[in-house]
Amino acid sequence: MKSFSATTTIAASPDKIWKILTDAANFPNWEPNVIRIEGNIALGEKITVYTKLSPNRAFPVTVSEFVVGKKMVWSSAMPLGLFKGERTFTLTPVGKGKGTVEVVTREEFSGLLLPLIGRTIPDLTETFKNFAAGLKKQAETTK
Repeated sequence: MKSFSATTTIAASPDKIWKILTDAANFPNWEPNVIRIEGNIALGEKITVYTKLSPNRAFPVTVSEFVVGKKMVWSSAMPLGLFKGERTFTLTPVGKGKGTVEVVTREEFSGLLLPLIGRTIPDLTETFKNFAAGLKKQAETTK
C-alpha cells in the first residue's frame, strides 16, 4: 500500500467544514491543487476531479461513503482489484465545544498493479499539506 495524508485543526464547526468539502463548484477557490470538480458530491455520485498536477487528465471517482459532518470517501478502482485509490476525509470535533475540528485527509493506493502503477505516482505530501492549509483558511475566514 502507498498512502499520503495531512491533518489540520480548524476553528470552525463541522457543518461549515462539511459545506466547503461538498461544494464541488467552489473547490478551485480554496483548494490550490484543483482546477475543477464536475458532478455532485453526494453518496453514490460519480464526480470528476481535474488537478493542476495533471491538468490534461480527468480523475473520475465515486463518493462511496458519506456520513454528513463526519466522513466522506472518494473511491476509484480497476476491475478485479488490480488497482484502487481511496481518498478519505474525516472530521472529528476536538475539545469541549463544537467550534474546533480535526480534519484528516488520507489517500491510499492498493492492488495487484500497485508495484507498477505506484512508481508513476509522485510524492503527494506537499499537495496534501496545501489542501489542508487551503481548507483551514477557507473555513476560518469565510462567513
